[in-house]
Amino acid sequence: MGRVLQSASGLSCGQGQQSVHLSPSGHPPGGDSVVRTSVTGETETRSVVMIWPCLHPPLCPSPVPLHAAVGGLGISGLGWAGLGWADLIQTVCPAEMSFRKVVRQSKFRHVFGQPVKNDQCYEDIRVSRVTWDSTFCAVNPKFLAVIVEASGGGAFLVLPLSKTGRIDKAYPTVCGHTGPVLDIDWCPHNDEVIASGSEDCTVMVWQIPENGLTSPLTEPVVVLEGHTKRVGIVTWHPTARNVLLSAGCDNVVLIWNVGTAEELYRLDSLHPDLIYNVSWNHNGSLFCSACKDKNVRIVDPRRGTLVAEREKAHEGARPMRAIFLADGKVFTTGFSRMSERQLALWDPENLKEPMALQELDSSNGALLPFYDPDTSVVYVCGKGDSSIRYFEITDEPPYIHFLNTFTSKEPQRGMGSMPKRGLEVSKCEIARFYKLHERKCEPIVMTVPRKSQAGARLKACARSSSDLFQDDLYPDTAGPEAALEAEEWVSGRDADPILISLREAYVPSKQRDLKVSRRNVLSDSRPASCTRPGTATSTVVTGDAAPSGSLTGTGEAGKLEEVMQELRALRALVKEQGERIGRLEEQLGRLENGDT
Repeated sequence: MGRVLQSASGLSCGQGQQSVHLSPSGHPPGGDSVVRTSVTGETETRSVVMIWPCLHPPLCPSPVPLHAAVGGLGISGLGWAGLGWADLIQTVCPAEMSFRKVVRQSKFRHVFGQPVKNDQCYEDIRVSRVTWDSTFCAVNPKFLAVIVEASGGGAFLVLPLSKTGRIDKAYPTVCGHTGPVLDIDWCPHNDEVIASGSEDCTVMVWQIPENGLTSPLTEPVVVLEGHTKRVGIVTWHPTARNVLLSAGCDNVVLIWNVGTAEELYRLDSLHPDLIYNVSWNHNGSLFCSACKDKNVRIVDPRRGTLVAEREKAHEGARPMRAIFLADGKVFTTGFSRMSERQLALWDPENLKEPMALQELDSSNGALLPFYDPDTSVVYVCGKGDSSIRYFEITDEPPYIHFLNTFTSKEPQRGMGSMPKRGLEVSKCEIARFYKLHERKCEPIVMTVPRKSQAGARLKACARSSSDLFQDDLYPDTAGPEAALEAEEWVSGRDADPILISLREAYVPSKQRDLKVSRRNVLSDSRPASCTRPGTATSTVVTGDAAPSGSLTGTGEAGKLEEVMQELRALRALVKEQGERIGRLEEQLGRLENGDT
């Protein structure tokens, strides 16, 4: 047997004082030592375990308590490097210790966050002050979108990523809503299409010019009207083209085919109270939701049925969040009955008890989780906090492993996360966040330190970029190509995202085959039809170009009639849109003249 000097949890890293037990000489007894690191929430426990032989416990020197200030990895004034947070004596067998796993191996243990320089920030942005727990920010490899303050309606700013520095107050915005904008989301299959939900009870889909806005954008491609109260959630389907989900304060979830402006599914009986958030699973066959009634639900939208439900996932009354992980598990954030912020991991097959539950602190801000399916890392940002905590999710207990905390001075009003294909793989960047301050947006880069980073700059001429690619950090990730059309998903098909490799780094120009998708979005604003948008467009062209004499027989005559009906419908739609433009211009003129 041997006596072990081991640490116990209870102190946040680098703070406070702790009682340390040492031998009378002031030094640890002789013997082997191992270092153990364990984490719970934001509290990190570093253990130095000393093992020394002992023939009889009473003969061992009695430990003497010594109060020492703890800082970093050492103890001030003792010179015993590596000792920290120690206050517990245990007796174990040295043979058992040799088989015990002391340090959890992870390539993300040393991930660190670093804000960019001031000249790479976006300054003088009037971030929205609306009281809604939204991220207020959305970003993709081409554009940054931020919900901003606007008089007389709702607006959001869309900036090319390269347009850093001070943003002029006269810079054009997307301003077609008549009420404040509450949520925005970029289409994962087209970097120039964005959806917005507003207090005016509508969802609008916008086409952003390839080089950004040069004048205010007031006319959306599609207006989706179906909610009776404000719309606070919009999120695109991860694999099906043109499928959009919206949720409003009327407790209704609507799923749309943006290509036809058609309401596909209306789920109005599953949520008895305000919906806090909605998250699709990996292939878009299910979604999970967090509700004000404290329940987490897993829903099959095509059948309109409840797959699973957990009552009082978090017992606190403050807002909670639920997101699907890549393996089908559900990660939630919320509050305890004592208003302590919590994280939890759930198995949808058994929602009776959480797989893991951790308490963080007692702050008031809602926790917004951002999940990276490629690395299984969850980044948790609290509204009003000045920090970002990140955790790794594994299949081994305790399942949620604290990695580190990025801390800054200014609190965050909102946060946006860059898709993986927009990161700089040559710099081992695994995540990039866009933190909203009161009047600016600050990018924060999360990096895995690797030895090759310094050598890469010195040997850039001698080595190709593929030689520096870190395969373990960048598995194939979801690309911009849709795996399904909307009609295929409605028919019951499911498909995983189409993956791309980041070895040669993401090049936006390679995505321009999505012009087909963009043309679909622009031409799909017609009444609902059973045919695909692309097919309908080509049919119209053929019908116009072919001479009437070439269409013979009853079947072909029927096709001609279908084409003519669709053409008349399109003309009626164009006329209607023209009238609406006239009304908006008239309204704009009255506003400019000061009339109400």
